[in-house]
Amino acid sequence: MITDKMAKALSEQVNFELSSAYLYLAMGAQFEADNLPGFAHWMKAQYQEETSHGMKLFNYLADRGGRVTLNTIAKPAPEFGTPLEVFKTVLAHERKVTAAIHALYELAMAEKDYATQSHLQWFINEQVEEEKNAEDIIRQLEALGDKRHLLMMLDHRLGERKVG
Repeated sequence: MITDKMAKALSEQVNFELSSAYLYLAMGAQFEADNLPGFAHWMKAQYQEETSHGMKLFNYLADRGGRVTLNTIAKPAPEFGTPLEVFKTVLAHERKVTAAIHALYELAMAEKDYATQSHLQWFINEQVEEEKNAEDIIRQLEALGDKRHLLMMLDHRLGERKVG
């Protein structure tokens, strides 16, 4: 059985993951409107990934005898700026997710909840990848400058991201 404190914190993280998914879907909508289908595809894949992260925590909490309480998801901004600005927002957001996962891990240590510590290790490793992906795309966008044809090449490459 999981402690009430740990269950509440995990439930909040489920909501944060689902809110993250919603944010990325909104970014994907902007890229669709901007005729950047590869960027839109990347964001929709990110939406699916964040949803799966939320469900991974949801199922874990249920398996441990806890219950998720779903909260309202705030409406994301309708515009996020240039592709570079969008990915800088993605990186900042992923750093917040990393901090939240680390806080959960610290709580699991304080609660001596070894099963949750083990479960959260996957998320810690995943966040390293999430931040690296955003950083890599930011570096590529910065290198492109205002060369629209190179942006279209990157758009094509991002459209090749595998979903799932």
